[in-house]
Amino acid sequence: MKVFGKRKDTTAYTELAEVYDAFMREVPYDRWSAFITGRLQKYGIADGLVCDLGCGSGALTTMLSDAGYDMTGIDSSAEMLDQASKKKGSRDILYINQDMTEFELYGTVKAFISTCDALNYITDKKKLKHMFELAHNYLDPDGIFIFDMHTPAYYNRLGDSVFGDTTEEAGYIWDNSYNRSTGINEYALTLFKRQAEGKDDIYVRSEETHVERAYSIGYIKRIIKKTGFGILEIMSDYTEKKAGGRSDRVVYIIKKTAN
Repeated sequence: MKVFGKRKDTTAYTELAEVYDAFMREVPYDRWSAFITGRLQKYGIADGLVCDLGCGSGALTTMLSDAGYDMTGIDSSAEMLDQASKKKGSRDILYINQDMTEFELYGTVKAFISTCDALNYITDKKKLKHMFELAHNYLDPDGIFIFDMHTPAYYNRLGDSVFGDTTEEAGYIWDNSYNRSTGINEYALTLFKRQAEGKDDIYVRSEETHVERAYSIGYIKRIIKKTGFGILEIMSDYTEKKAGGRSDRVVYIIKKTAN
């Protein structure tokens, strides 16, 4: 029989960071990386500085580094950046602990990327617009921004639901709630992580609350145009299929077009 300890609530991506990659094992990072590098090359960016906003544990940051790009990763979770730093090895990747909506860089970059619905975590519409303004400011002329976001249709399908997963080292329960009138999706994540070796019959419990906002394609298109970008493509889930209102994950490829 397992014995469970209890820990107090933590902020998002604190306790989760250590086991995040294990729970994301089915995410097709290879396909995402191939799509992103393909689009960067399509629009004239075969190398140079690229910044990953909301880079998390650095899975894609690492892959793009291996593809020949000089990578910088920005994330507000120090714990997630610790995991990213552990996997970078000898790669020359710069990780910065900053809020995506208030980030600062040392100079301009050729491209920004943001994946795994990181931008849905920006629930304040003014802050989301400001993030695009900052990206525009730090992009080279004709620079590219590739990012994905979940749609209202995706959160509608999630609705009020409970699900979970387990690995050898941990388990979680995800209690989801979506408010269609506000577009706010909130989920309470209860984690159970096995303690240090020698006490493998004891699991430590912690709880995190994650909050995201659903943005329609139409709304994001308006923000893109207001902040000096032009739309190149809007695709569905890192495939060659064009995105629509029923898509779960929409990938936007946009270009800096104005000062």
